[in-house]
Amino acid sequence: MIILIRHGQTTSNAARLLVGQSDPALTELGERQARALRPYLLNVQEVWTSPLQRARATAALALPDMAANVKESFIEVDYGSLDGQPLSLLSEEQWRAFEHDHDRAFGDGESLASVDQRVHVTLDALLADQTSLMHSATSHLAIISHMSPIKSAMTWALGVSGSVAWRMNLSNGSMTTIGSRMWTPSLLNYNVVPPLE
Repeated sequence: MIILIRHGQTTSNAARLLVGQSDPALTELGERQARALRPYLLNVQEVWTSPLQRARATAALALPDMAANVKESFIEVDYGSLDGQPLSLLSEEQWRAFEHDHDRAFGDGESLASVDQRVHVTLDALLADQTSLMHSATSHLAIISHMSPIKSAMTWALGVSGSVAWRMNLSNGSMTTIGSRMWTPSLLNYNVVPPLE
């Protein structure tokens, strides 16, 4: 299976800011969220992470004995000039425009369709490889990433339009699990949040 993990809370998440490829630190709560994942990752054999520090820090806390491989395809969407701005800056009309046009870039950055393209190519390769951990029931691949790439992976697993992601919530420190059944992706769990100690 693949266990996709959204990084722990950051200072920007706590302040309700749009956070894309900028790189704020984890908060104390974010560190606790990362450590709370440990008991659920005992069968992880390999770790991938976004190149951003918040994902790498989450990986180091959740899987302290494993070296992570950096995968550019799982970096967060590039919000361009909107990165670091308050969510309240965007009007309802602007949000609706993004929801209804998957190819619309945020600011001068990236579109969610672009995120889908890079994430889906990577997942297609895992699905096609009969020896990949996606096809193992006992050994797992953990991918520590961000909201947009994980939602993209979820839509890939379900075979639905990427725009469905706008109707889904994804919490910091959550796990989304994807496996395969008869060479077809299967969404096993979505947005599972371990209790904090």
